[in-house]
Amino acid sequence: MSMKYVYFFGDGKAEGKADMKNLLGGKGANLAEMTSIGLPVPAGFTLTTEVCTEFYKNNRQYPAELKGQVEEKLKQVEALMNKKFGDKKNPLLVSVRSGARASMPGMMDTVLNLGLNDETVQGVIEQSGDPRFAYDSYRRFIQMYANVVMDMDGDILEHLLEQMKEQRGVELDTALSADDLKELVSQFKNKVKEELGREFPEDPQEQLWGAIGAVFGSWMNFRAITYRRLNNIPAEWGTAVNVQSMVYGNMGDDCATGVAFTRDPSTGENYFYGEYLVNAQGEDVVAGIRTPQPINKAKHKPGDLPAMEDVLPDCYAQLAKIRDILEKHYKDMQDIEFTIEKNKLYMLQTRNGKRTAQAAVKTAVDMKNEGLISDKEAVLRVEPAQLDQLLHPSLDPKAPKTVIAKGLPASPGAACGEVVFTADEAEEAAKIGLKVILVRVETSPEDIHGMHAAKGILTARGGMTSHAAVVARGMGKCCVAGCGDIVVNYRAQEFTAKNGVVIQKGDVITLDGSTGEVMKGEVPTVQPELTGDFGQLMAWVDKYRRLKVRTNADTPKDAKVAREFGAEGIGLCRTEHMFFEADRIMAVREMILAEDLDGRKRALTKILPMQKGDFIGLFREMKGLPVTIRLLDPPLHEFLPQQEADIDELAKVMDVTAQMLKNKVEFLHEFNPMLGHRGCRLGVTFPEIYDMQVQAIMEAACELIKNEGFSIIPEIMIPLVSEVKELAILKANAVKIADDVIARYGVEVEYLIGTMIELPRAALTADAIAEEAEFFSFGTNDLTQTTYGLSRDDAGKFLPFYVEGEIFPTDPFVAIDQAGVGQLVKMGCEKGRAARPAIKLGICGEHGGEPSSVIFCHQIGLDYVSCSPFRVPIARLAAAHAVLKEEK
Repeated sequence: MSMKYVYFFGDGKAEGKADMKNLLGGKGANLAEMTSIGLPVPAGFTLTTEVCTEFYKNNRQYPAELKGQVEEKLKQVEALMNKKFGDKKNPLLVSVRSGARASMPGMMDTVLNLGLNDETVQGVIEQSGDPRFAYDSYRRFIQMYANVVMDMDGDILEHLLEQMKEQRGVELDTALSADDLKELVSQFKNKVKEELGREFPEDPQEQLWGAIGAVFGSWMNFRAITYRRLNNIPAEWGTAVNVQSMVYGNMGDDCATGVAFTRDPSTGENYFYGEYLVNAQGEDVVAGIRTPQPINKAKHKPGDLPAMEDVLPDCYAQLAKIRDILEKHYKDMQDIEFTIEKNKLYMLQTRNGKRTAQAAVKTAVDMKNEGLISDKEAVLRVEPAQLDQLLHPSLDPKAPKTVIAKGLPASPGAACGEVVFTADEAEEAAKIGLKVILVRVETSPEDIHGMHAAKGILTARGGMTSHAAVVARGMGKCCVAGCGDIVVNYRAQEFTAKNGVVIQKGDVITLDGSTGEVMKGEVPTVQPELTGDFGQLMAWVDKYRRLKVRTNADTPKDAKVAREFGAEGIGLCRTEHMFFEADRIMAVREMILAEDLDGRKRALTKILPMQKGDFIGLFREMKGLPVTIRLLDPPLHEFLPQQEADIDELAKVMDVTAQMLKNKVEFLHEFNPMLGHRGCRLGVTFPEIYDMQVQAIMEAACELIKNEGFSIIPEIMIPLVSEVKELAILKANAVKIADDVIARYGVEVEYLIGTMIELPRAALTADAIAEEAEFFSFGTNDLTQTTYGLSRDDAGKFLPFYVEGEIFPTDPFVAIDQAGVGQLVKMGCEKGRAARPAIKLGICGEHGGEPSSVIFCHQIGLDYVSCSPFRVPIARLAAAHAVLKEEK
């Protein structure tokens, strides 16, 4: 039996359904589903993602059965629509669109009005009685096909269109006459031949297969590859192709096209949100060429363009009913596309809508409260990485600001940076650490890499459902769209605001994506307040997760922030950060420069009370919660100046000769300090350093227990152990110091001594190390470096090429390498538990706040993850996802 590659939908019947997204893509599966539940969907068929796979596997050749299956389904569509593809008198015209299983708005190609040529256009005129509509559709088709299929620069034909409007003294395409458009068609075809050296194809079958090939080909275009990389979409998924009979929103004033969301995708508010254009085709709305009108009057303000609710009331009422049907059916906020032809409504697409983090949280909580979904489903509706948007500062409402323009609040948040005018400039600037705002007349899918790199996006044209708005919301980027108050001049690299203010490339501006305001200069920000819907969602999160979430914090301030975000202790306090404080760095340097043990001890005595004060502050903020303190880790040379002028200055302050200081710096210099005299190796050779730190930790704990009734279990962590004997020596020293302090204070204190597993040998011998260690904390930053043989500080020069070239699936310093580094962590856990069943296991590298890494940590049985304060809620949500996805 031959493989089925093509699936039909139309007239209430469909061969596919919603759960076939892997095969039919999101668009194809949902077109089939909408057809099956009785919604008005123009008939068509879907070529499966398996065709795409075969297409690339066989050097862009199709399976042998495909052509016959397409012809068969095309005949079904012809019969249903009572039209014939390529017929001179009554032609069927079709659209050809992409549709991957994951939504990729605007990243792949579309061709509309396919099937038009010099003969069929006469049939369209005969059937519609409207030559202007026929030639408008024809010129649009040539523009799209020449660009998408024939790979001709789209600006060339766009320039001819602008030239025609200028000659006729009109601003809008809709003001051109039938004769004007007919002349444009001729100009377009001549220009195609002039530019490409070949005729524009007249044969509808050639057009159809050209468009199908172009859509499959667009799966591997630059913007699609970039989008997949940014959103972790595998290349092997492929795209489907949807061929659908055309319906027209550009046949007159009783026609329209629009895009809508069943709830506000920026805020999550439960009202019907969308835009439409009278006498237009779908691309006009998302491209931002004309200013769209709102679909309803819910947020109508004086001066706004008329709403669809008033202009086309019957169609609006039908659309509002469909909105309710779709939300109840899919149980999620939907992003829909529709066309109205001669007062008849057609549905062209539905998909789960891209939304901001704020909207995701509110929609999830509201839908649970409305009885549409359970609390478990509400938790799964919010992607952990999205929460990052909610956890960062917004503009200070009390701060002074100079507003120079106002546009549409397309994607909320605050962004500040230097102005750039091209996506390439944005990407290059971001590579060297600059914060930039990408300013465009309007964005297109080709700008995807620059939009990702920029802190915010400002466009002069486009609406709330334009490309810029939809993509920015999906990325969580601040965006102000349709800002008619500015005029962008690419050539001069500047834009001029309505009040005459000129902003040039490199000037700093601030955007408020929640109000649409554009401000000159930098505006101060305030910390977020997380209450209400967020609090409710996180309560459900904590109900289901097993994995504990701690924070990496070195100061009481960081600890306080983390605790407010729900941290359940400190998983990593890096004591070396305390050594760099201005009030103690000189004592640290005195200790390093000391010629003997007594000299080092004298310096350490000065540091002791400062360290104790640090730990008291941390213990206070984390009252009742565990605190893991890592003893000194970096090599000593890091605390000394390296430049000659700095050395001379320090020599004067410390009353030593500059030569002596230089000699010490040279003596401590290491060719590879990451693998040098650091961590436990320092503790073994200079035990007095760790002795002082353990004394400071235990004195801080004892004082709080004795004087303030605290319950504290300090966890003392010895770094960079590769051999159990290192840990045995340092643990014995630490126990002696700790017990002496406890006896001196006369209190009872439970404490733990453990180690960081950050070297492959430590993971391989974890059973032996667990004989001494009461806990393991996997330091996956260094474990990744030492497993791969990569320096994190230097790998940035080539790692992006490895990721882009798919040598590595992701940056291993961002998401844990589960096949390599992850297996060492898993082995360490298993060996550690085998030797000491009650051992406590955690992770404290940056991976502790990355969602896929958190899920992996849950799967291998860690007790906790630890991450930076602002990533604590992300880790909590990812830990809940890990549990709930196991139940599915």
